[in-house]
Order: sequence, then C-alpha cells, then structure tokens
Amino acid sequence: MNTLVPATVRDASPPLHVGSWKRMAGFVFGIATQALFALTVVELFSFLRHGPDSPGQNWLVTDTILALQFAVPHSVLLHPRFRSLFRRWFPGEMHGVFFCAWTCVSLRLMFRFWQSSRFVLWDLDGPSAALIGALFYASWGSLIYSISLTGAGFQTGWTQWRCWYRRQPLPRRNFEARGAYQFVRHPVYLSFLGLIWLTPTMSADHAVLTGIWTSYIFVGSILKDQRLLLYLGDSYAEYMARVPGFPLMVAGPPGRRARQAVPRCEPPDISGRTALGSQTAQTARQDVNCVVRDHRCGRPGATPA
Repeated sequence: MNTLVPATVRDASPPLHVGSWKRMAGFVFGIATQALFALTVVELFSFLRHGPDSPGQNWLVTDTILALQFAVPHSVLLHPRFRSLFRRWFPGEMHGVFFCAWTCVSLRLMFRFWQSSRFVLWDLDGPSAALIGALFYASWGSLIYSISLTGAGFQTGWTQWRCWYRRQPLPRRNFEARGAYQFVRHPVYLSFLGLIWLTPTMSADHAVLTGIWTSYIFVGSILKDQRLLLYLGDSYAEYMARVPGFPLMVAGPPGRRARQAVPRCEPPDISGRTALGSQTAQTARQDVNCVVRDHRCGRPGATPA
C-alpha cells in the first residue's frame, strides 16, 4: 500500500543521493569546514593572548608575509567579481564555506610558521596588565555579540551551505541597523582591533601583526562599505551618512559619508539551477557581465560578510 507524503515533507527530507559524489564532497566539505573553524578560533585565542615562542632570525620578513597572506585574500575573496567567477564553477551557496575554509587555513599557516622576537615594546604587570587582559576578554565578547547581530551562520557559511544541502533558496537578508550597528558601521572590525592591540606584552613581532592588520581593518572597512553600497544602494548610503564607521571618526572614508544617490542594476534571474543547486552557465555569464558593466549588481538581499 502506497502512502501519500505531502510535498513539504518530501522537500524537507535530506537530499543527499547515493552515488552523487559531488553532493557528497560538498557535504563533507561543509561539515569539515565548521569543525575546522571551531578549532581555529580556539587556537586564535591562544595565539593572540599568549603569542608563540619560536624565535627566528628572519622573523620580520616571515611574519610580514604571513600577516599579509591572511589580510590581502580576505578582501579579494569577498569582491563581487570573485563571487561571480566562483559561481561559474561552484554553487553560489558554497562561497561562504569556501571563504571560511580559506580564512582558517591562512590563520593556521600563521600559527605554524610565525616567528617570535625577543624585542619588547612594552611589558605591563600588576593592575595595568589585569586591566588590559580584562579588555582583551571583553573584545572577544564584543566580537561574538557583533557577529550574532548579522548572523553567525552567514559568517561561517553554515547558513548558505545548509540551504544548498536542503535545496532551498537563500533567505533574503534585509538591511537593518540593530544593536551596536546603530552607533558604528563596523563593530566586528572594532572588536578585532581590541584583540590585536590589547595585550599586556607587545613584542616586536606582535607589533608587526598589529600594524599590518590595523591597516587591513581600515582598508577592509572601506572596501566593505563599497560592497554594501553595491548590494544595498540608497538604504546603505543613508546609513553611512548617519553612522560613522568607527567611534570618534566624523570625516574621511571611515567617518560619516555624505549621502548620494546610488543607482543599482537589476540582478539577473537566478531561478535557473542545475540539479546540484548551482547557477546555469548562461545565468552565471549574465551575472559576471552585469557586475563588470555596472558595478551595481548583486543577489537581492545578499549582504557580504
């Protein structure tokens, strides 16, 4: 006797088909990336709090390269053109876990090959060290809080990957300034500044890391503003005119920006998908052409990390 199953129940069932090696690879990659992310966060805490103890003669060159190999690709991989190129070969929903995996690997390269220096710029003790340590922990709390406002699942790619696995459309992400985002545009970056600056002992190698990543954070915040203008248009332009990027910054790119009209092109039709959940080649090419032509095209509601 056949039992009728409602369509909603059938659609919610796990879509992993036996023999589909591509879906199996995507499934394993998504789960492994989340595990790698959790492990990397724990090691990042130890790396920033205590620092490595592996002195080397070429620490300045080595550490500079290691700091840059994290910072530079971090923004390149989020660029709309790279996203469009990525969707030509892989399901667009997999970009988040790919970005997360790349970030984890680049950080782990730092953990493995970072060289410490014996030169110390400052070394606090007593109440001063305790205060700086408390502020360091507070920065971690601020980071977790800020990420939760925009959705931790989007930051790690889990939400997008889960939509791919379930063959569901990506949820629309409407722009809404909540919590800390009512006062600064980049609370995540601000929290990360606390993680790299608030250390009781500032060795020379930590100073190199702090200098490079501070520069990256300010440049990255400008690039993020440009991405959000591209995806969100006038709503984000109005937000930039009201809210500074960082506290006490009232002018320049990180400060409040004068509102101006931002024309947007209509996003391409992304309804055509293959059995694997990826865009068709024709749609992908249309998406790339739109981005290159106008620099104003993006998936509706898709807010970059």
